[in-house]
Amino acid sequence: MADQSLKWYVVRAVSGKEKKVKQYIDAEISRLGIQHLVAQVLIPMEKYYQMRDGKKVAKERNYYPGYVLIEASLDAETEHVIKNINSVIGFLGDKAGNAIPLRPSEVNRILGKVDEMAEQGETINVPYYVGETVKVNDGPFNGFTGEIEEVHEDKKKLIVMVKVFGRKTPLELNYMQVEKE
Repeated sequence: MADQSLKWYVVRAVSGKEKKVKQYIDAEISRLGIQHLVAQVLIPMEKYYQMRDGKKVAKERNYYPGYVLIEASLDAETEHVIKNINSVIGFLGDKAGNAIPLRPSEVNRILGKVDEMAEQGETINVPYYVGETVKVNDGPFNGFTGEIEEVHEDKKKLIVMVKVFGRKTPLELNYMQVEKE
């Protein structure tokens, strides 16, 4: 049975320190024995893929840099404990700095987005456009720079014009084989 007093809050953290903040919060909760007040600490992450040495490598990045979600039954003492953790700036809330819980619709959207991203797996959302300059990072033309002539969003392919021996040559490349200049 879900505890009705538990609500989702947003903790503002120093950007790049979200994982450390999560570790600190988890450690402090265990140390103080207040697991019944804080159900979970979450960092919304998204998966993306990059080409490294001709291989597709899965990586993760923070979907909301500088923010950590926390499901808790906040009282003044618990709020104070979390605010005083290293690299925590405070809670997202009113002007006085008091924590305001997220609305259920916001929570569902954020958590739904997280679940959706976990299920998506291999989607690569890199909006390229005609006329943009890109660098080839994979294949026989690795290191060449060219201009995008066509974008085939459905196939995740690009037609890129590169200069080979002084002549413009069209290359059909997928999104993974190029990077923005």
